[in-house]
Formats: sequence, C-alpha cells, structure tokens
Amino acid sequence: MNSLTPAIDAIRISLHICAVAIWVGGQIVIAAVVPALRADHRSALPLVAKTFARVAWPAFALAVLTGMWSLMAVDVASTSSGYQVAMMLKVLAVLLSGGAAAVHSAGSSTAAKAIGGALGLLFALAAVVLGVLIRAGA
Repeated sequence: MNSLTPAIDAIRISLHICAVAIWVGGQIVIAAVVPALRADHRSALPLVAKTFARVAWPAFALAVLTGMWSLMAVDVASTSSGYQVAMMLKVLAVLLSGGAAAVHSAGSSTAAKAIGGALGLLFALAAVVLGVLIRAGA
C-alpha cells in the first residue's frame, strides 16, 4: 500500500456518497415537490423533471462507476458469504433502481410514471441499506 491509498480511498468513497445522496435524496425531494406542483403549477412539472434528470442521471452514473471502483478494491474471494450476498443484492437493487427510473423517465402513461418512480426510489433505498450493511461488515 502506498501513501496515496488512504487519500484515493477517501476521494472514491466521498464521490460515491455524494452521487448516491443526489440520486436518492433528489428522488425524495422530487416526490415531495410534485404534488404541490401538480396542484398549483402543473406546467412546471416537465421543466422540473428535465432539470432533475440533468443532475440525477450523471449522479447515478458516477455512483455506479465509483461503486465498481470500490468493488475492484476488494478481494471478493476473501470476503464472507454475507458480504457477497449483500453485494450481489446491492448490485441488483442499483440495476433495478436505474431500470425503474428509466421506465419512469421514458413512460408516457401515468401508471408507468408512478410505478417507475416508486420502484426506482424503493430500490435506491434498498441499495443504500445494503451499502450500509456492507460497510458495517455484513
């Protein structure tokens, strides 16, 4: 291990946490704002959605990239079976979150938007919980 490793790890983990905070936290904020916009400023919804997407999707990509980088920093073969199961479930939750959010973004029906948005957030929250379990030593 060289002297730069702790600093590089700190940068990688910080970028990951910031990206996840934008992806997950942004979805929570948007979910809270949409009902008020729907009631009083319906015409603002497309602008808010497009603006959020311009920030959220790059954050999702950064979270995936830094997550893969973190996974490459671990000797998975030497980890516990609990770690491996939690990591596989986390990767699945991330993929499902992105897929559901894509359905929400591309969907034209109210049902596709509602179900995609709800599942996108649910799977994102599951990925967060699994990430905490992994860091705690699952």
